[in-house]
Amino acid sequence: MKEEQEALDFAADWADISQGLRKDLGQQLHSQWIKPVQLGSFCKETGTLDLFLPTEFSANWVADRFSDRLSLAWKIARPDVRNVRISVLPGRRAMVGLRLGRDDGARRPANDGSAPSQPGDALGMTAAELGSMGPGGLGMASIGLDPSLTFTTFVTGSANVLASNAAQRMAATETPQFAPLYLKAATGQGKTHLLHAIGHAYLSAHPRARIFYCSAERFMVEFVQALRQNQTIEFKARLRGFDLLLVDDIQFIIGKASAQEELLYTIDALLAEGKRLVFAADRAPQALDGVEQRLLSRLSMGLVADIQPADIELRRLILEHRLQRFSPTHVPADVVEFLARTINRNVRELVGGLNKLIAYAQLTGQAVSLQLAEEQLTDILSANRRRITIDEIQRTVCQFYRVDRTEMASKRRARAVVRPRQVAMYLAKVLTPRSYPEIGRKFGGRDHSTVIHAVRLIEDLRTRDADMDGDVRSLLRQLES
Repeated sequence: MKEEQEALDFAADWADISQGLRKDLGQQLHSQWIKPVQLGSFCKETGTLDLFLPTEFSANWVADRFSDRLSLAWKIARPDVRNVRISVLPGRRAMVGLRLGRDDGARRPANDGSAPSQPGDALGMTAAELGSMGPGGLGMASIGLDPSLTFTTFVTGSANVLASNAAQRMAATETPQFAPLYLKAATGQGKTHLLHAIGHAYLSAHPRARIFYCSAERFMVEFVQALRQNQTIEFKARLRGFDLLLVDDIQFIIGKASAQEELLYTIDALLAEGKRLVFAADRAPQALDGVEQRLLSRLSMGLVADIQPADIELRRLILEHRLQRFSPTHVPADVVEFLARTINRNVRELVGGLNKLIAYAQLTGQAVSLQLAEEQLTDILSANRRRITIDEIQRTVCQFYRVDRTEMASKRRARAVVRPRQVAMYLAKVLTPRSYPEIGRKFGGRDHSTVIHAVRLIEDLRTRDADMDGDVRSLLRQLES
Protein backbone atom coordinates (compact mmCIF):
# COMPACT_ATOMS: atom_id res chain seq x y z
CA MET A 1 0.00 0.00 0.00
CA LYS A 2 2.82 2.36 0.84
CA GLU A 3 4.47 1.75 -2.52
CA GLU A 4 1.17 2.26 -4.35
CA GLN A 5 0.57 5.55 -2.54
CA GLU A 6 4.09 6.69 -3.34
CA ALA A 7 3.53 5.90 -7.02
CA LEU A 8 0.29 7.88 -6.96
CA ASP A 9 2.08 10.82 -5.34
CA PHE A 10 4.78 10.79 -8.01
CA ALA A 11 2.11 10.64 -10.72
CA ALA A 12 0.29 13.62 -9.20
CA ASP A 13 3.52 15.61 -8.98
CA TRP A 14 4.33 14.79 -12.60
CA ALA A 15 0.87 15.96 -13.68
CA ASP A 16 1.52 19.33 -12.01
CA ILE A 17 5.02 19.62 -13.47
CA SER A 18 3.81 18.67 -16.93
CA GLN A 19 1.03 21.25 -16.75
CA GLY A 20 3.52 23.95 -15.79
CA LEU A 21 5.81 23.02 -18.67
CA ARG A 22 2.89 23.17 -21.07
CA LYS A 23 2.27 26.78 -20.06
CA ASP A 24 5.98 27.64 -20.35
CA LEU A 25 6.76 25.84 -23.61
CA GLY A 26 3.46 26.07 -25.44
CA GLN A 27 1.10 23.35 -26.59
CA GLN A 28 3.10 22.23 -29.63
CA LEU A 29 6.46 21.66 -27.93
CA HIS A 30 4.79 20.11 -24.91
CA SER A 31 2.73 17.66 -26.96
CA GLN A 32 5.68 16.58 -29.05
CA TRP A 33 8.39 16.20 -26.41
CA ILE A 34 7.06 16.37 -22.83
CA LYS A 35 3.72 14.56 -23.07
CA PRO A 36 5.34 11.23 -24.15
CA VAL A 37 7.54 11.17 -21.02
CA GLN A 38 6.82 8.18 -18.74
CA LEU A 39 7.72 7.95 -15.08
CA GLY A 40 10.24 5.30 -14.12
CA SER A 41 11.57 4.11 -10.78
CA PHE A 42 12.91 6.29 -7.99
CA CYS A 43 16.02 5.32 -6.05
CA LYS A 44 15.82 6.71 -2.53
CA GLU A 45 19.50 6.04 -1.82
CA THR A 46 20.81 8.14 -4.70
CA GLY A 47 17.76 10.39 -5.06
CA THR A 48 17.60 9.53 -8.78
CA LEU A 49 14.32 9.52 -10.71
CA ASP A 50 14.15 7.82 -14.11
CA LEU A 51 12.14 9.39 -16.92
CA PHE A 52 11.62 7.42 -20.13
CA LEU A 53 10.81 8.39 -23.72
CA PRO A 54 9.82 6.05 -26.56
CA THR A 55 12.84 6.65 -28.83
CA GLU A 56 16.52 7.36 -28.38
CA PHE A 57 16.22 10.49 -30.49
CA SER A 58 13.44 11.97 -28.34
CA ALA A 59 15.28 11.01 -25.14
CA ASN A 60 18.45 12.75 -26.33
CA TRP A 61 16.49 15.78 -27.53
CA VAL A 62 14.66 16.22 -24.23
CA ALA A 63 17.85 15.59 -22.21
CA ASP A 64 19.78 18.20 -24.20
CA ARG A 65 17.14 20.92 -23.95
CA PHE A 66 14.98 20.30 -20.89
CA SER A 67 17.04 18.29 -18.40
CA ASP A 68 17.89 21.32 -16.23
CA ARG A 69 14.29 22.52 -16.25
CA LEU A 70 12.96 19.07 -15.40
CA SER A 71 15.50 18.62 -12.60
CA LEU A 72 14.62 21.97 -11.06
CA ALA A 73 10.88 21.29 -11.29
CA TRP A 74 11.24 17.92 -9.57
CA LYS A 75 13.48 19.31 -6.84
CA ILE A 76 10.85 21.95 -6.09
CA ALA A 77 8.03 19.39 -6.09
CA ARG A 78 9.94 16.72 -4.12
CA PRO A 79 13.14 17.68 -2.27
CA ASP A 80 14.14 14.00 -2.10
CA VAL A 81 14.60 13.97 -5.90
CA ARG A 82 18.20 15.07 -6.35
CA ASN A 83 18.84 13.79 -9.87
CA VAL A 84 16.72 13.19 -12.96
CA ARG A 85 17.88 10.63 -15.51
CA ILE A 86 16.34 10.72 -18.99
CA SER A 87 16.66 7.66 -21.22
CA VAL A 88 14.87 5.53 -23.79
CA LEU A 89 12.11 3.21 -22.62
CA PRO A 90 13.68 -0.22 -21.95
CA GLY A 91 12.96 -2.74 -24.69
CA ARG A 92 11.20 -0.13 -26.85
CA ARG A 93 12.15 -0.12 -30.51
CA ALA A 94 11.82 2.91 -32.72
CA MET A 95 8.60 2.93 -34.65
CA VAL A 96 8.93 1.56 -38.14
CA GLY A 97 7.54 3.57 -41.01
CA LEU A 98 7.83 6.87 -42.79
CA ARG A 99 4.96 9.24 -41.99
CA LEU A 100 6.10 12.66 -43.08
CA GLY A 101 2.52 13.80 -43.62
CA ARG A 102 1.81 13.64 -39.87
CA ASP A 103 2.32 16.41 -37.38
CA ASP A 104 1.48 16.12 -33.70
CA GLY A 105 1.09 19.84 -33.00
CA ALA A 106 -2.12 21.11 -31.42
CA ARG A 107 -4.64 23.25 -33.25
CA ARG A 108 -3.98 26.98 -32.99
CA PRO A 109 -6.47 29.80 -33.27
CA ALA A 110 -6.99 31.92 -36.38
CA ASN A 111 -4.08 33.83 -37.90
CA ASP A 112 -1.70 31.18 -36.60
CA GLY A 113 -2.49 27.47 -36.46
CA SER A 114 -1.04 24.06 -36.90
CA ALA A 115 -3.14 21.11 -37.90
CA PRO A 116 -4.00 18.17 -35.71
CA SER A 117 -2.69 14.91 -37.04
CA GLN A 118 -4.63 11.82 -37.93
CA PRO A 119 -3.36 8.25 -38.00
CA GLY A 120 -2.05 7.07 -41.32
CA ASP A 121 0.47 7.77 -44.01
CA ALA A 122 -0.44 10.44 -46.52
CA LEU A 123 3.08 10.60 -47.94
CA GLY A 124 3.04 10.43 -51.69
CA MET A 125 -0.76 10.66 -52.01
CA THR A 126 -2.56 13.38 -53.89
CA ALA A 127 -5.50 15.35 -52.57
CA ALA A 128 -7.79 13.59 -55.03
CA GLU A 129 -6.60 10.18 -53.85
CA LEU A 130 -7.09 11.16 -50.22
CA GLY A 131 -10.53 12.57 -50.90
CA SER A 132 -11.61 9.43 -52.72
CA MET A 133 -11.06 7.32 -49.62
CA GLY A 134 -14.40 8.39 -48.17
CA PRO A 135 -15.42 9.02 -44.55
CA GLY A 136 -13.45 6.09 -43.24
CA GLY A 137 -10.26 7.10 -45.01
CA LEU A 138 -7.51 9.51 -44.17
CA GLY A 139 -9.18 12.66 -45.41
CA MET A 140 -7.64 16.11 -45.86
CA ALA A 141 -6.44 16.35 -42.25
CA SER A 142 -3.94 13.59 -42.92
CA ILE A 143 -1.74 15.88 -44.98
CA GLY A 144 -1.61 18.25 -42.02
CA LEU A 145 -3.87 21.09 -43.19
CA ASP A 146 -6.38 22.62 -40.81
CA PRO A 147 -9.60 23.29 -42.77
CA SER A 148 -10.26 26.49 -40.79
CA LEU A 149 -6.96 28.14 -41.70
CA THR A 150 -7.51 29.62 -45.16
CA PHE A 151 -6.94 32.95 -46.87
CA THR A 152 -10.62 33.73 -46.30
CA THR A 153 -10.19 33.52 -42.52
CA PHE A 154 -6.86 35.40 -42.52
CA VAL A 155 -7.34 39.05 -41.59
CA THR A 156 -4.95 41.37 -43.40
CA GLY A 157 -3.59 44.70 -42.21
CA SER A 158 -0.51 46.84 -42.64
CA ALA A 159 1.46 44.55 -40.33
CA ASN A 160 1.07 41.44 -42.50
CA VAL A 161 0.09 42.62 -45.98
CA LEU A 162 3.46 41.74 -47.57
CA ALA A 163 3.43 38.20 -46.20
CA SER A 164 -0.23 37.72 -47.10
CA ASN A 165 0.25 38.86 -50.70
CA ALA A 166 3.41 36.78 -51.09
CA ALA A 167 1.61 33.72 -49.72
CA GLN A 168 -1.29 34.15 -52.15
CA ARG A 169 1.17 34.53 -55.02
CA MET A 170 2.90 31.32 -53.96
CA ALA A 171 -0.42 29.47 -54.10
CA ALA A 172 -1.50 30.94 -57.46
CA THR A 173 -1.43 29.00 -60.72
CA GLU A 174 1.32 31.24 -62.11
CA THR A 175 4.91 30.41 -61.28
CA PRO A 176 5.94 32.53 -58.27
CA GLN A 177 8.57 35.17 -58.88
CA PHE A 178 10.43 34.44 -55.65
CA ALA A 179 11.32 30.98 -54.33
CA PRO A 180 11.50 29.83 -51.67
CA LEU A 181 9.17 31.96 -49.57
CA TYR A 182 10.32 32.44 -45.98
CA LEU A 183 7.73 33.74 -43.49
CA LYS A 184 9.23 35.35 -40.41
CA ALA A 185 7.08 36.26 -37.42
CA ALA A 186 7.03 36.08 -33.65
CA THR A 187 4.85 33.47 -31.96
CA GLY A 188 1.14 33.84 -32.59
CA GLN A 189 1.28 36.44 -35.39
CA GLY A 190 -0.06 34.33 -38.26
CA LYS A 191 2.79 32.57 -40.05
CA THR A 192 1.38 29.08 -39.52
CA HIS A 193 -2.06 30.24 -40.63
CA LEU A 194 -0.52 31.39 -43.92
CA LEU A 195 1.25 28.05 -44.39
CA HIS A 196 -2.06 26.21 -44.14
CA ALA A 197 -3.78 28.79 -46.35
CA ILE A 198 -1.15 28.29 -49.07
CA GLY A 199 -1.73 24.55 -48.95
CA HIS A 200 -5.52 24.89 -49.26
CA ALA A 201 -5.35 27.41 -52.11
CA TYR A 202 -2.76 25.38 -54.00
CA LEU A 203 -4.87 22.22 -53.69
CA SER A 204 -7.88 24.13 -54.95
CA ALA A 205 -5.95 25.21 -58.05
CA HIS A 206 -4.13 21.86 -58.45
CA PRO A 207 -6.43 19.06 -57.17
CA ARG A 208 -3.87 16.33 -57.87
CA ALA A 209 -0.95 18.17 -56.27
CA ARG A 210 1.24 16.39 -53.74
CA ILE A 211 1.77 18.47 -50.61
CA PHE A 212 4.01 17.94 -47.63
CA TYR A 213 3.36 19.94 -44.44
CA CYS A 214 5.20 19.36 -41.15
CA SER A 215 7.32 21.05 -38.53
CA ALA A 216 11.12 21.06 -38.72
CA GLU A 217 11.19 18.91 -35.58
CA ARG A 218 9.02 16.28 -37.23
CA PHE A 219 11.24 16.37 -40.32
CA MET A 220 14.26 15.61 -38.16
CA VAL A 221 12.50 12.84 -36.24
CA GLU A 222 11.35 11.10 -39.43
CA PHE A 223 14.77 11.48 -41.06
CA VAL A 224 16.53 9.89 -38.08
CA GLN A 225 14.00 7.04 -38.07
CA ALA A 226 14.60 6.51 -41.78
CA LEU A 227 18.33 6.30 -41.13
CA ARG A 228 17.83 3.67 -38.43
CA GLN A 229 15.49 1.62 -40.58
CA ASN A 230 17.76 1.87 -43.65
CA GLN A 231 15.00 3.65 -45.54
CA THR A 232 16.85 6.82 -46.56
CA ILE A 233 16.43 6.09 -50.28
CA GLU A 234 12.66 5.85 -49.88
CA PHE A 235 12.71 8.94 -47.67
CA LYS A 236 14.51 11.02 -50.30
CA ALA A 237 12.40 9.72 -53.19
CA ARG A 238 9.10 10.47 -51.47
CA LEU A 239 10.19 13.83 -50.11
CA ARG A 240 11.34 15.04 -53.52
CA GLY A 241 8.15 13.88 -55.15
CA PHE A 242 6.09 16.69 -53.62
CA ASP A 243 4.86 19.70 -55.59
CA LEU A 244 4.61 21.96 -52.53
CA LEU A 245 6.79 21.77 -49.44
CA LEU A 246 5.59 23.56 -46.28
CA VAL A 247 7.92 23.44 -43.27
CA ASP A 248 6.98 25.22 -40.04
CA ASP A 249 9.21 26.33 -37.14
CA ILE A 250 12.39 25.96 -39.17
CA GLN A 251 14.34 27.35 -36.19
CA PHE A 252 14.15 23.86 -34.69
CA ILE A 253 16.22 22.32 -37.49
CA ILE A 254 19.32 22.92 -35.33
CA GLY A 255 21.71 20.04 -34.82
CA LYS A 256 21.89 16.80 -36.83
CA ALA A 257 24.09 17.90 -39.72
CA SER A 258 22.83 14.97 -41.79
CA ALA A 259 19.21 16.18 -41.52
CA GLN A 260 20.22 19.71 -42.47
CA GLU A 261 22.18 18.36 -45.43
CA GLU A 262 19.20 16.32 -46.62
CA LEU A 263 16.94 19.38 -46.38
CA LEU A 264 19.52 21.37 -48.35
CA TYR A 265 19.61 18.80 -51.15
CA THR A 266 15.81 18.58 -51.12
CA ILE A 267 15.51 22.36 -51.55
CA ASP A 268 17.94 22.30 -54.48
CA ALA A 269 16.14 19.37 -56.14
CA LEU A 270 12.65 20.86 -55.78
CA LEU A 271 13.69 24.32 -56.96
CA ALA A 272 15.44 22.83 -59.99
CA GLU A 273 12.15 21.15 -60.94
CA GLY A 274 10.13 24.33 -60.44
CA LYS A 275 8.43 23.07 -57.28
CA ARG A 276 7.26 25.46 -54.55
CA LEU A 277 8.76 25.76 -51.08
CA VAL A 278 7.59 27.76 -48.07
CA PHE A 279 9.31 27.94 -44.69
CA ALA A 280 8.23 29.68 -41.49
CA ALA A 281 10.25 30.66 -38.42
CA ASP A 282 10.25 33.08 -35.52
CA ARG A 283 13.46 34.76 -36.70
CA ALA A 284 15.26 35.74 -39.89
CA PRO A 285 17.41 33.11 -41.64
CA GLN A 286 20.63 34.86 -40.61
CA ALA A 287 19.56 34.69 -36.94
CA LEU A 288 19.03 30.91 -36.90
CA ASP A 289 21.37 29.16 -34.48
CA GLY A 290 23.22 25.96 -35.32
CA VAL A 291 22.30 26.00 -39.03
CA GLU A 292 25.08 25.59 -41.56
CA GLN A 293 25.79 28.47 -43.92
CA ARG A 294 24.78 26.69 -47.13
CA LEU A 295 21.31 25.99 -45.78
CA LEU A 296 20.98 29.58 -44.55
CA SER A 297 21.77 30.86 -48.03
CA ARG A 298 19.08 28.63 -49.56
CA LEU A 299 16.47 29.76 -47.04
CA SER A 300 17.15 33.45 -47.72
CA MET A 301 17.65 33.30 -51.49
CA GLY A 302 13.97 33.94 -52.31
CA LEU A 303 11.72 36.32 -50.41
CA VAL A 304 11.86 36.81 -46.65
CA ALA A 305 8.45 38.23 -45.72
CA ASP A 306 8.24 39.71 -42.24
CA ILE A 307 4.99 39.73 -40.27
CA GLN A 308 5.06 42.56 -37.75
CA PRO A 309 3.14 42.44 -34.46
CA ALA A 310 -0.50 43.34 -35.11
CA ASP A 311 -1.24 47.01 -34.47
CA ILE A 312 -4.42 48.05 -32.72
CA GLU A 313 -6.33 48.56 -35.99
CA LEU A 314 -5.53 45.01 -37.10
CA ARG A 315 -6.40 43.63 -33.66
CA ARG A 316 -9.80 45.32 -33.90
CA LEU A 317 -10.37 43.82 -37.36
CA ILE A 318 -9.43 40.34 -36.12
CA LEU A 319 -11.85 40.59 -33.20
CA GLU A 320 -14.66 41.84 -35.43
CA HIS A 321 -13.98 39.02 -37.89
CA ARG A 322 -14.07 36.41 -35.13
CA LEU A 323 -17.28 37.87 -33.69
CA GLN A 324 -19.08 36.89 -36.89
CA ARG A 325 -18.90 33.30 -35.61
CA PHE A 326 -20.67 34.27 -32.40
CA SER A 327 -23.57 36.27 -33.81
CA PRO A 328 -26.06 35.18 -31.09
CA THR A 329 -23.74 36.55 -28.41
CA HIS A 330 -23.58 40.33 -28.17
CA VAL A 331 -20.15 41.76 -27.36
CA PRO A 332 -20.28 45.50 -26.58
CA ALA A 333 -17.96 47.85 -28.49
CA ASP A 334 -16.16 48.89 -25.30
CA VAL A 335 -15.23 45.25 -24.61
CA VAL A 336 -13.83 44.84 -28.14
CA GLU A 337 -11.84 48.03 -27.72
CA PHE A 338 -10.60 46.91 -24.30
CA LEU A 339 -9.41 43.54 -25.64
CA ALA A 340 -7.78 45.12 -28.70
CA ARG A 341 -5.86 47.59 -26.55
CA THR A 342 -4.92 45.28 -23.71
CA ILE A 343 -4.08 41.93 -25.35
CA ASN A 344 -1.31 43.11 -27.63
CA ARG A 345 1.43 40.46 -27.41
CA ASN A 346 0.15 38.19 -30.15
CA VAL A 347 -2.95 37.34 -32.14
CA ARG A 348 -3.26 33.86 -30.66
CA GLU A 349 -3.73 35.24 -27.15
CA LEU A 350 -6.15 37.88 -28.47
CA VAL A 351 -8.39 35.31 -30.15
CA GLY A 352 -8.02 32.92 -27.21
CA GLY A 353 -9.12 35.63 -24.81
CA LEU A 354 -12.20 36.40 -26.88
CA ASN A 355 -13.09 32.72 -27.17
CA LYS A 356 -12.73 32.21 -23.42
CA LEU A 357 -14.87 35.26 -22.63
CA ILE A 358 -17.69 34.25 -24.95
CA ALA A 359 -17.58 30.62 -23.84
CA TYR A 360 -17.88 31.68 -20.20
CA ALA A 361 -20.77 34.00 -20.98
CA GLN A 362 -22.65 31.31 -22.94
CA LEU A 363 -22.09 28.58 -20.35
CA THR A 364 -23.10 30.73 -17.38
CA GLY A 365 -25.82 32.78 -19.06
CA GLN A 366 -24.13 36.06 -18.17
CA ALA A 367 -23.96 39.03 -20.52
CA VAL A 368 -20.55 39.98 -21.90
CA SER A 369 -19.36 43.14 -20.20
CA LEU A 370 -16.16 45.00 -19.43
CA GLN A 371 -16.32 43.83 -15.83
CA LEU A 372 -16.71 40.20 -16.91
CA ALA A 373 -13.72 40.52 -19.24
CA GLU A 374 -11.54 41.92 -16.46
CA GLU A 375 -12.63 39.16 -14.06
CA GLN A 376 -12.29 36.16 -16.38
CA LEU A 377 -9.19 37.14 -18.37
CA THR A 378 -6.96 38.09 -15.46
CA ASP A 379 -4.02 35.88 -16.47
CA ILE A 380 -4.03 36.96 -20.11
CA LEU A 381 -4.47 40.62 -19.28
CA SER A 382 -1.72 40.71 -16.65
CA ALA A 383 0.70 39.00 -19.02
CA ASN A 384 0.04 41.58 -21.74
CA ARG A 385 0.05 44.73 -19.67
CA ARG A 386 3.34 46.58 -19.84
CA ARG A 387 4.31 48.14 -16.53
CA ILE A 388 3.58 51.79 -17.31
CA THR A 389 4.44 54.15 -14.46
CA ILE A 390 2.79 57.40 -13.46
CA ASP A 391 6.13 59.16 -13.95
CA GLU A 392 6.21 57.91 -17.54
CA ILE A 393 2.65 59.12 -18.08
CA GLN A 394 3.42 62.57 -16.68
CA ARG A 395 6.53 62.88 -18.83
CA THR A 396 4.68 61.86 -22.01
CA VAL A 397 1.72 64.18 -21.34
CA CYS A 398 4.02 67.13 -20.63
CA GLN A 399 5.90 66.56 -23.88
CA PHE A 400 2.63 66.24 -25.80
CA TYR A 401 1.10 69.46 -24.40
CA ARG A 402 4.45 71.26 -24.09
CA VAL A 403 4.19 72.10 -20.43
CA ASP A 404 6.86 71.85 -17.77
CA ARG A 405 6.99 68.64 -15.75
CA THR A 406 6.73 70.57 -12.47
CA GLU A 407 3.18 71.64 -13.44
CA MET A 408 1.93 68.10 -12.72
CA ALA A 409 2.39 68.76 -9.00
CA SER A 410 1.93 72.53 -8.95
CA LYS A 411 -1.10 74.42 -7.55
CA ARG A 412 -1.57 76.52 -10.68
CA ARG A 413 -5.11 76.47 -12.07
CA ALA A 414 -4.57 78.01 -15.49
CA ARG A 415 -6.49 76.05 -18.17
CA ALA A 416 -3.27 75.38 -20.14
CA VAL A 417 -1.95 73.53 -17.07
CA VAL A 418 -5.09 72.04 -15.51
CA ARG A 419 -6.27 70.17 -18.60
CA PRO A 420 -2.97 68.31 -19.24
CA ARG A 421 -2.85 67.47 -15.52
CA GLN A 422 -6.38 66.03 -15.68
CA VAL A 423 -5.51 64.00 -18.78
CA ALA A 424 -2.46 62.59 -16.99
CA MET A 425 -4.63 61.61 -13.98
CA TYR A 426 -7.11 59.92 -16.32
CA LEU A 427 -4.34 57.96 -18.06
CA ALA A 428 -2.83 56.99 -14.71
CA LYS A 429 -6.13 55.42 -13.71
CA VAL A 430 -6.61 53.67 -17.07
CA LEU A 431 -3.06 52.36 -17.53
CA THR A 432 -1.87 51.60 -14.00
CA PRO A 433 -3.28 49.61 -11.07
CA ARG A 434 -2.83 52.59 -8.73
CA SER A 435 -5.74 53.69 -6.54
CA TYR A 436 -7.20 57.20 -6.56
CA PRO A 437 -5.32 58.22 -3.37
CA GLU A 438 -2.03 56.85 -4.75
CA ILE A 439 -2.50 58.79 -7.98
CA GLY A 440 -3.34 61.94 -6.02
CA ARG A 441 -0.09 61.70 -4.07
CA LYS A 442 1.88 61.60 -7.34
CA PHE A 443 0.20 64.85 -8.41
CA GLY A 444 1.36 67.08 -5.59
CA GLY A 445 -0.52 65.35 -2.79
CA ARG A 446 -3.99 66.03 -4.20
CA ASP A 447 -7.10 64.50 -2.60
CA HIS A 448 -8.58 61.38 -4.17
CA SER A 449 -11.79 63.27 -4.97
CA THR A 450 -9.79 65.56 -7.26
CA VAL A 451 -8.53 62.54 -9.21
CA ILE A 452 -12.05 61.07 -9.45
CA HIS A 453 -13.31 64.40 -10.82
CA ALA A 454 -10.50 64.50 -13.41
CA VAL A 455 -11.14 60.94 -14.58
CA ARG A 456 -14.89 61.48 -14.98
CA LEU A 457 -14.37 64.81 -16.72
CA ILE A 458 -11.98 63.39 -19.33
CA GLU A 459 -14.28 60.40 -19.88
CA ASP A 460 -17.16 62.81 -20.56
CA LEU A 461 -15.06 65.08 -22.80
CA ARG A 462 -13.96 62.13 -24.93
CA THR A 463 -17.58 61.46 -25.85
CA ARG A 464 -18.35 65.11 -26.72
CA ASP A 465 -15.05 66.58 -27.94
CA ALA A 466 -13.37 64.93 -30.93
CA ASP A 467 -10.13 66.84 -30.32
CA MET A 468 -9.89 65.61 -26.75
CA ASP A 469 -10.62 62.04 -27.82
CA GLY A 470 -7.92 62.35 -30.49
CA ASP A 471 -5.40 63.64 -27.93
CA VAL A 472 -6.09 60.74 -25.56
CA ARG A 473 -5.89 58.16 -28.35
CA SER A 474 -2.55 59.58 -29.47
CA LEU A 475 -1.19 59.48 -25.93
CA LEU A 476 -2.42 55.91 -25.47
CA ARG A 477 -0.58 54.83 -28.62
CA GLN A 478 2.63 56.44 -27.42
CA LEU A 479 2.44 54.91 -23.97
CA GLU A 480 1.41 51.43 -25.10
CA SER A 481 3.91 51.11 -27.94
